[in-house]
Amino acid sequence: MSLKDQLPKIPIGFGAAPLGNMFRNIPEKEAEATVDAAWQQGTRYFDTAPFYGAGLSELRLGAFLEKYPRKDYVLSTKVGRLILDETEDPAARNLGEKGGLFEFGRPNKIVNDYSADATMRSVEDSLKRLRTDKLDIVWVHDIAQDFYGDEWLIHFESARTGAFRVLTRLREQGVIKAWGLGVNRVEPCELTLDLDEPKPDGFLLAGRYSLLDHDRALQRLMPAAVKQNVGIVVGGPYSSGVLAGGTHFEYQPASKEILAKVERIRAVATHHRVSIKAAALQFSLANPAVVSVIPGASRPERLAEDHAALLEEIPAAFWLELREKQLVSPLAPLPIDR
Repeated sequence: MSLKDQLPKIPIGFGAAPLGNMFRNIPEKEAEATVDAAWQQGTRYFDTAPFYGAGLSELRLGAFLEKYPRKDYVLSTKVGRLILDETEDPAARNLGEKGGLFEFGRPNKIVNDYSADATMRSVEDSLKRLRTDKLDIVWVHDIAQDFYGDEWLIHFESARTGAFRVLTRLREQGVIKAWGLGVNRVEPCELTLDLDEPKPDGFLLAGRYSLLDHDRALQRLMPAAVKQNVGIVVGGPYSSGVLAGGTHFEYQPASKEILAKVERIRAVATHHRVSIKAAALQFSLANPAVVSVIPGASRPERLAEDHAALLEEIPAAFWLELREKQLVSPLAPLPIDR
């Protein structure tokens, strides 16, 4: 099933990475209040992963969602990491560019494994943590350079012969509705689209189609996705928070160059009385390949801001000035182009 069929009326979802204690130790009541705020705002698409806090995000999300009819929401999680009963120091994990991201998560050991057997076990474990009997979308997590460096193609091949085929079979059997990659880099998505088989339904692309970073995705991935009817879910539309008042970009403290570009965008937004959150969300959704954006949140008040930003009216002059000042690619579709 195409992602466009699954998410036609869900332009904004909830990225549940923060529920895994990303960056800070979030109290249980605050985590529950955040998911509740998302639900009350009308959010009906929730994305999580075993990797987020070594299962903590799935456990928290499952505890909240089990009180609602399963047919009332879309749920996605990821495969590629197994959460063991053994423990380790979360701060000492090898997380590539995500080092230290979940140091406040559960201490359970995480094992990277994209094989067929591990994929089936991962799906089964996620169903238990999420307290549900079915998953709508399953993403193959982080088979890219940012996590594996020069060895990423080895892991991609393991996923191609393992996870890809298992998820294709589960889709054919009706166990899941769709599958794809959940990554922070464009290259694995492009490589997957070039395969004769297996064929994905979509991609969760985090951080690569935002106001701050979209050039590479525009060159080939977005046009190819449209041509092949493959939907893109945009994760990290605020670029790890730097576009929403934070100081992180790519999960690390933002560089002076990035902060300077944010200030240039902010100056244009201020001039036109536009919130930068609204600009970020509406920019991502303007691309015809994009079916949904999933900003993350760890505080309840952020959810109202996100939904208000989605509906905010942005004058055409704002977008034109971004183009004129070369703050967005001339190839990037904008809301005024529709």
